[in-house]
Amino acid sequence: MTASDRARELVRIAALAADSKKAEDLVALDVSGPLPLTDVFLLASGDNERNVLAIAGAVEDALIEAGAKPLRREGRTEGRWVLLDFGDIVVHVFHEEERLFYSLERLWKDAPVIALELPTPDQVEQA
Repeated sequence: MTASDRARELVRIAALAADSKKAEDLVALDVSGPLPLTDVFLLASGDNERNVLAIAGAVEDALIEAGAKPLRREGRTEGRWVLLDFGDIVVHVFHEEERLFYSLERLWKDAPVIALELPTPDQVEQA
């Protein structure tokens, strides 16, 4: 089983929103096979708590604007690991230290990676 077209569209929207707030190490994992509850995990890192919260806020706003319904959000108080559950997609925005510690990429190493097409810095400057 592979991620639905809707989940792939939502991960593209979420990745662009995260990238707009300087998220680092964006990785999308297709977890539709082993997990019946969601299709895609999007992992992103921020370099401080304020950046983590800004990334999470931008992602949440963009997904809601795209018609996705937020089911659950956790971690906004601390700004170290914010989880945004939109059903088809779950977004994890980590502080760099938490991302290294929890290492979700290692836990989900068998999950296929979904290519993210993000604008290069040159494309952003030209826009």
